[in-house]
Amino acid sequence: MGELIIATTKMTQVIDRSADRITVQAGLTVAAMQEMLGAVGGWFPPAPTFTGASVGGIVSTNAAGAATFKYGSTRDWIEGLVVVLADGTILDLKRGEHRAHDGSIDVLTAGGRISIPVPRYVMPNVSKRSAGYYAAPDMDLVDLFIGAEGTLGVVAQVTCRVHSPVPQSALALIPCRSEQQALELVMTLRRASLDTWRTGNQSGIDIAAIENMDRRSIAILREDGADARNDVSFPDETAVALLVQLELPTGLSPTDAYEQIGSALMPEAPDSAIVRFCRMLAERDLLNATELALPGDRRRAEQLIAIREAVPAGVNRRVGMAKRDIHPEIAKTAADMVVPLDRFAEMMDVYKEGFHARGLDYAIWGHISDGNVHPNVIPRSYADVERGKDAILEFGRAAARLGGCPLAEHGVGRNPVKQQLLLQLYGEQGIAEMRQVKRVLDPEWKLSPGVIFSR
Repeated sequence: MGELIIATTKMTQVIDRSADRITVQAGLTVAAMQEMLGAVGGWFPPAPTFTGASVGGIVSTNAAGAATFKYGSTRDWIEGLVVVLADGTILDLKRGEHRAHDGSIDVLTAGGRISIPVPRYVMPNVSKRSAGYYAAPDMDLVDLFIGAEGTLGVVAQVTCRVHSPVPQSALALIPCRSEQQALELVMTLRRASLDTWRTGNQSGIDIAAIENMDRRSIAILREDGADARNDVSFPDETAVALLVQLELPTGLSPTDAYEQIGSALMPEAPDSAIVRFCRMLAERDLLNATELALPGDRRRAEQLIAIREAVPAGVNRRVGMAKRDIHPEIAKTAADMVVPLDRFAEMMDVYKEGFHARGLDYAIWGHISDGNVHPNVIPRSYADVERGKDAILEFGRAAARLGGCPLAEHGVGRNPVKQQLLLQLYGEQGIAEMRQVKRVLDPEWKLSPGVIFSR
């Protein structure tokens, strides 16, 4: 397309680090930042599943991951940015210094003072949004560049808050016999966690994340042998598998944790997070089939995480095989949508009915603790791709109607279906307002042309 590519891969310096925040160059990977923080007992909680992502990249997409339920998205942890504008202006932004007033944000650039208009559309009130430019009446200028996908400026440096100490976590892989059972358990765990955070109860249940995999996802694991490779056996009646990340009080030893599990169903068991969790599963006849990885059991934790990651890997492999063997234009056809959890069951019905009506094979997995899942088409022909795109646009309309967002955590990019989803969400007027912001900051359309919307 005649463009230049700016590589930030050598911009990996740590500029500053303290007990509660870190400043790094944009090319540093999340994995490298986590390793540095871990050496001093710190942690960046909203990291996406793929830790090979760069810090500048997760800022540019407002990336979110499994633990958004407890910790929020990248935006919630960013305190400052250094951004290079298209005209070479270097903005050193600190949260709170530049806020919107009377519908715009004033900024001094190399070419003089400019006034950036704040879009007037109302963003969906959900935990994850990666759907065009951030907008709010009193918004901070820092937030405009978070999630802008490189279209307004090049993120060169990031200052983010960090969390310490790193919490102790246990993982539980729970096979559920029905979607209803799975959703009821998710709602119960969420309520218990919110109560724990509100009261500070050290024995209360504290859930950071809950992932879900549907029946087709589990079939893919069996077909590919991922279950056997990771020493996991799903009962035949499993309709949904949940992967729960349970945070535990610091100082709990693996020995104590195993003893508490062993005594969980006894009257004299201690009132602890693990005991409460096990009893909750036992009440639903789910405890015996649950696979656990307790603090310190790194190998088992890696196996349970590998089970979750094997689902998208298995779907992607099937898409690649179909592209090679059936039609060269077959491509990944998937959605990334979020709705309030009290509308999640309705949205799941929309996904299933939409796919079934079009005769499509599909798998659905994702971050059920946020109401965010990824419906994926498993194509058997190029026609399946076209039908899948039509289904995704239908899903986007339904997600918006239910108070959700059709673009949750992966951004828009140049994908025509995602751009259409954005148009459905905000309308022509909303896209026009985004273009006004773009023209003020990048009048020659130098940065990421065609990303999010066309000129």
